Amino acid sequence: MTRPPTAAQRRVLDSADPVTGRLRGGTETQLAALVKRGLAFRHPRPPHDHFLTPAGHRIRETADVPAVPAERAPAAESGVFAARIGGEEEPPAGGPARLREVRGAWEGLVELRRMTNPDGATDRPCGWERTHLVQAAALALEAAGHPPAGPDGTGGYRVRATPQPEAVAVHRPDAEGLRACAATLEQGGWQVSEHTDPRTRARYLLASPRRT
Repeated sequence: MTRPPTAAQRRVLDSADPVTGRLRGGTETQLAALVKRGLAFRHPRPPHDHFLTPAGHRIRETADVPAVPAERAPAAESGVFAARIGGEEEPPAGGPARLREVRGAWEGLVELRRMTNPDGATDRPCGWERTHLVQAAALALEAAGHPPAGPDGTGGYRVRATPQPEAVAVHRPDAEGLRACAATLEQGGWQVSEHTDPRTRARYLLASPRRT
């Protein structure tokens, strides 16, 4: 089991701005430890402030949650938070706690866009999303309130990798729901096109992060 944050680290996490994730306290040693654990990142431009990662936001909002192991940084790809891609055999529990987790992860990701896109744009995906396509697209859908598919693959969306280097497939059994998923992804900075599976004749989406 991964060690939880120390009391001092927890105080630093709690000092973060709830919207931007900017850390307003902590020594250089404490901040470096949070970066190493994937809970914060140091902005590359002056004044080089530190900000929470999506996992850092999640830790801040949830007490007694295991921290991210250093060898699995950056935290956005860690097991601390994972967006639902649909069809999981053991999906995470729902309810208000899950809604807070998803909201915090999405707010953290938007902030990550602002801090890492060269022009500070928040309306298009950042580098992390381009290397974690399935999780990024699933987070956009879950944060917008779309229901993920259950363990039997029905009832909502499923996001899956494709052979294409920068595209994911989004499946949903109902046409209306599929169109709603397309609208959400487009609003989140993705390019979306609709296709038909040649074998099953089912409609699905191909989504790629927009670059401009």
